[in-house]
Amino acid sequence: MTTASPAPWTHRPVEVGLVGAGPWARAMHARVLAAGPETRLAAVWARRPEAARETAAPYAAHVAAGFEELLDRCEAVAFAVPPAVQAELAPLAAKRGKALLLEKPLGPDLPAARRVADAIAEAGVVSQLVLTKRYHPATRAFLEAARTLDVRGARACYLHGAFLEGEFATGWRLEHGALLDLGPHLLDLLDAAIGPITAIRGTGDARRWFELTCEHENGAVSQASLSGSVAVPHTLTRVELFGPALPLVYDTAGIDHEECWPVLRRDFATAVRTHTPGPLDAGRGLYLQTLLERAAHH
Repeated sequence: MTTASPAPWTHRPVEVGLVGAGPWARAMHARVLAAGPETRLAAVWARRPEAARETAAPYAAHVAAGFEELLDRCEAVAFAVPPAVQAELAPLAAKRGKALLLEKPLGPDLPAARRVADAIAEAGVVSQLVLTKRYHPATRAFLEAARTLDVRGARACYLHGAFLEGEFATGWRLEHGALLDLGPHLLDLLDAAIGPITAIRGTGDARRWFELTCEHENGAVSQASLSGSVAVPHTLTRVELFGPALPLVYDTAGIDHEECWPVLRRDFATAVRTHTPGPLDAGRGLYLQTLLERAAHH
């Protein structure tokens, strides 16, 4: 009988330093990275020391006095900060040889995103994007089924009201709106389900409602609606694929997002230990940001 090889992180969890101490850092990053066994939350650094202490305390993580100290205490860095801050600090971490768990978008604009991706490529470090829904088993099953279809067209939406009030109505989200925040998720799903996006047009106000029309390499056309400023009973993320067969529908209304986190953590730890980035790396982030830039100006 053949004995399966142990997972690459079995004997040594990946030591991760967390940059950021806001709502998303507390609700997801710190909690998920500390849960292990694939990773350990080694340190937290934020520009607000008290917030960093509050984020680190439940997990007995070290509170770094500065970014350089954080880098000294970890082998990988997770970012839970606005895109402009991530674009400033991620290249520095890459140059120090740290693996990177990155939020989307890579940066506030395409030049900043390109600097992040270039620094990662030059350093040869592993990177992975927190495209949350991509780590859910239901999403992976949907994408697997989509690969068997002859898709002619698609309709999709990502709608919620988090920008109206509450802790996720942050400065950068209110400034840039749904295209930069929600757009990467939906474009990634459409691109993965149907095929590469070769042309994209956008219209509307990203701070209110934004519409995307995408042309895909196989000739299919998809349309997507984005808004973080509408009152809906719950977050609506839905993709419908149409063709000669019956429609294939993906809807997150019935899924438990807690199922995403163990998969994300395991994927990241495996990539770090094997020095092999997966498909959701900084290169993917740069590709998505290129689409966002085109949509914003066409």
